Amino acid sequence: MPVWEIIGPVMVGPSSSHTAGAAHIGRIVRMCWGGEIKKASLYMRGSFASTGAGHGTDKALVAGLMGMAQDDPGIRRAFELAREAGMEFEFHIEEVAGAHPNSVRVVVEGDGRTMEAVGYSIGGGAVLLHKLDGFQVDISCALPAVIIMNKDVQGVVSAVTSYLSAHGVNIATMRLHRDSRGGLATMVIELDPAGAGVDTEVMRNMHPGIVRVIKIEGED
Repeated sequence: MPVWEIIGPVMVGPSSSHTAGAAHIGRIVRMCWGGEIKKASLYMRGSFASTGAGHGTDKALVAGLMGMAQDDPGIRRAFELAREAGMEFEFHIEEVAGAHPNSVRVVVEGDGRTMEAVGYSIGGGAVLLHKLDGFQVDISCALPAVIIMNKDVQGVVSAVTSYLSAHGVNIATMRLHRDSRGGLATMVIELDPAGAGVDTEVMRNMHPGIVRVIKIEGED
């Protein structure tokens, strides 16, 4: 077992789940968005909503959306720094039956598009990206990962796996989802650490059915 799993992550406290985990979720949302975030609405659930302010969950989430790591001292000034950078943000509380107690739904807007993500903090700074734009992805983000959104047409899976194989990248896990036959689909692929170097621009253009490729840098 890694030492950090025993003693906890290097972080700005006070809570590994409510502070470090929240910052981690924010950073993952930023990776999924693919760049600077200018407007975000955050819908706090469970204990994130009830006790989050006391643990700095709100500041940590905003810090993560700006790209700060969980040990960045700037977390304590996240609201001030976000406003200086021109980021608009607002918090809401929502009750969702069966929702994870340490969870948040983040809606990001800008450049004529919108993205929605749901993340959980599961303890010790570890998190789970649960949903992205309505699709269930359920990845820990400990390993590098790519999320591919595509039309449900023949050849997309083959094109993606052939690319990874040709570049010597091993697949750790792979899950496929689709909303309906011939509709929209997703591939959620976790990669061994060497997969951090995959080129999303090349992947996006290797099949006409691919709509979007999202790359998440792993924490390991």
